[in-house]
Amino acid sequence: MTKRIQLLGCPIDELSMDQTLQQCLTWCREKQGAKTLVTVNAAHLIMAHSDEALRHACISGDVIVADGMPVVWASRLVGDPLNERVAGVDIMDNLLKVGQENKLRIFLLGAKQEIIDKLHDIAQRDYPDLVIAGSRNGYFSKHDYPEIIQQIRDSQSDILFIGMPSPFKEVWGEEHRNDFGVSVIIGVGGSFDVIAGYVSRAPLWMQKIGMEWFWRFLMEPRKMWRRYLVNNSLFIFRVGCEFFQRRILRREATSYS
Repeated sequence: MTKRIQLLGCPIDELSMDQTLQQCLTWCREKQGAKTLVTVNAAHLIMAHSDEALRHACISGDVIVADGMPVVWASRLVGDPLNERVAGVDIMDNLLKVGQENKLRIFLLGAKQEIIDKLHDIAQRDYPDLVIAGSRNGYFSKHDYPEIIQQIRDSQSDILFIGMPSPFKEVWGEEHRNDFGVSVIIGVGGSFDVIAGYVSRAPLWMQKIGMEWFWRFLMEPRKMWRRYLVNNSLFIFRVGCEFFQRRILRREATSYS
């Protein structure tokens, strides 16, 4: 049975990448209603404190994984260690590969049209047995929701990838999860841009030491400075508070035993 820890009020599953992929494939085979795979990083955990809709979407995830080494480090600090990071971009990249082997149907929602078109070309070239059953760029309004939901439903896709920012991707996916007619819903943020080759990912050595966030800041400083300066500072503070709270509780439990 999967171990599920709690960190800053959010449940997170202790799953490896392979276990996560296998769970997605199981959902696709069983077709027992839509399941959500939620990836959480430090920014999500902080935003969820003040955004009730995001918090609900996160804790409602059928599987919730740590997308970011700071979350893994924090889990170890507070005494509920996660084994590894399971990043959204890696989940998507790997699901495209196993989707090819299992002839899955995929719907891509988000990003600019040129990026969607490039992703489609890459999929046709590298994964000919994978079916891109439908796609829609991320530039739409609330008025377009019914049309987009119907488009996704008509595609009869197995997996819906939502390549849009937080909290939209989590909240929108959760609110309409039973309307899409898909087996798996995954919010993958800027993964479309990375896989399509429009945004460079951090070198592997930076990923391994947990500095990918710094690479993203260097790539888009104006866009990312607030997220990393404010949210990461709050994350460190709140993890510190949780560490000391748990330490006090453990001491009290020991004194009463």
